[in-house]
Amino acid sequence: MLGVTHRNGFGAEGYAIGVDEAGRGPLAGPVVAAAVVLGVEIPVGLDDSKKLSARRRAVLDGQIRGSCSWAVGIAEPEEIDRINILNATMLAMTRAVTALTSALGDDPRDILIDGNLTPQGRIPAWRWGARAIIGGDGIEPAISAASIIAKEWRDRIMLAAAADHPHYGWERNKGYGSAEHMAALRTHGPSPLHRRSFAPVAQLALL
Repeated sequence: MLGVTHRNGFGAEGYAIGVDEAGRGPLAGPVVAAAVVLGVEIPVGLDDSKKLSARRRAVLDGQIRGSCSWAVGIAEPEEIDRINILNATMLAMTRAVTALTSALGDDPRDILIDGNLTPQGRIPAWRWGARAIIGGDGIEPAISAASIIAKEWRDRIMLAAAADHPHYGWERNKGYGSAEHMAALRTHGPSPLHRRSFAPVAQLALL
């Protein structure tokens, strides 16, 4: 998905993209990455999505998507199983940045990515330079905004999936390996949305 606002305020020096992901650790569901270019009016209170209450995060998500340019990239569970979670995360980031730069019509002057790795040299379709910033989701507003969009987007996916797969409690655990989720896996086995390459799922699938 993509949302592009008017480009006033980007400046002659070009624009910077913040990138972050949500969903590397869960046992089920996709990994979601977001890419954000801040607009003229930056929402107040941007921070690492994990440090925000659910209510505050939802408010900021709406403000970011209404005032900034953004895109979301997704890697599905079968892709995670095929290429591993690190490469799937980098693939989701690449998809998000590709969609956003294509919509904006030119390349950014900078791409800031939360963490210590970038897709450069890992995903063939990645064609830009980038800077990895450890803890960037708490110090770089564009990355904070991407963190919020990625988290909210993935949560909505898991809430929808919970309706189709009600045994696992995804509306509460979002696919993470909670006690409730693990008990349901032992009883019902893995669903099509489980990551079968992840050890807890692989081990239970053999029981």
